Amino acid sequence: MLADAVQLLRCPVCGAGLSLAGGAVRCPQGHSFDVARQGYVNLVPARGAVDTAEMVGAREAFLAAGHFAPLTEALTGEARATPAGCAIDVGAGPGHHLARVLDAQPGRVGLALDSSPAALRRAARAHPRMAAVGCDAWRPLPVRDGVAAVVLSVFAPRRGDELARVLAPDGAAVVVTPRPRHLAELVEALGLLSVPGGKDERLRDALLPLAPVSSRPLEFRLSLPRAAAAALVRMGPSAWHVDDATVAERLAALPDPVAVTVSVTVSRYTAA
Repeated sequence: MLADAVQLLRCPVCGAGLSLAGGAVRCPQGHSFDVARQGYVNLVPARGAVDTAEMVGAREAFLAAGHFAPLTEALTGEARATPAGCAIDVGAGPGHHLARVLDAQPGRVGLALDSSPAALRRAARAHPRMAAVGCDAWRPLPVRDGVAAVVLSVFAPRRGDELARVLAPDGAAVVVTPRPRHLAELVEALGLLSVPGGKDERLRDALLPLAPVSSRPLEFRLSLPRAAAAALVRMGPSAWHVDDATVAERLAALPDPVAVTVSVTVSRYTAA
């Protein structure tokens, strides 16, 4: 898929267009980036910690089991309301949500952007119309101006100026953020990271110059076997703060299955 998607990318060094030749992605100025044997290319290596293979594996297994299907359906519906064109997921992980968006719209090409090589390896094979590209969401994206009909950002870092730059004039950014009740049962019982106050205001500021168009809550309940609940913990940021042994010990004190509330906000933004 990288051969078809390379026209959407730009060189992270000089900003020129890129082409694929001889197992590498190159620009006219001679900057070259090797394509991994798994089919992805890393254009902007991350400067800090990235999701580990264990975190990505837990995320892939949890999503593949359909636990977040209502969220995936909401994203697919939001993407369907945008014009034809490329779909980009910034912080795509293994590419699950983006793959379902592409399934629903056969004409779309997708770019799965992530900083984790483990995630990119999985995203590269997640869908035949999806290309996996390594980049740091806090830095300029290696994507050409105005090529995206829709940009997804699901529990991921984002820069409003960069999302605005890569969006087509009539495109939209769809952003999913946790609400205070998100995973409340696990947060309390396992000592996980909680959602800080004032998140909505900080999101609007972070997404400038994009303008909010709509925002709606999405909440549903899960009944998770303990193994699935453990995967839910391991796939997110709490994996950096609570070790597996502690998670297992605290989960053992909970009923099996575990009742968990998923509570998020699905927001839509467009160019101001």
